[in-house]
Amino acid sequence: MARSLKKGPFIDDHLVRKLEDLNRSGEKRVIRTWSRRSTVLPEMVGHNIAVHNGRKFIPVYVTESMVGHKLGEFAPTRTFKSHGGKTARVQKLK
Repeated sequence: MARSLKKGPFIDDHLVRKLEDLNRSGEKRVIRTWSRRSTVLPEMVGHNIAVHNGRKFIPVYVTESMVGHKLGEFAPTRTFKSHGGKTARVQKLK
């Protein structure tokens, strides 16, 4: 279910403070965060945010098309190995 429009988008306070400091100073550096649940805001566009995926930090460059999505969507937590492979093809031929 979507979040109420009255409440506005959710973003962790510590992440907002870090972004405001960077925007005020005008410098570009990577922000490390564990907050996968935070929504991407227009103020984040153009910044590099390293999002934790449970094992390591995945660098995410925020673009305009990401606004409204959650940070966790851009740092996958699982690695896809493949479906079957050679043994699956051999079983299919028999």
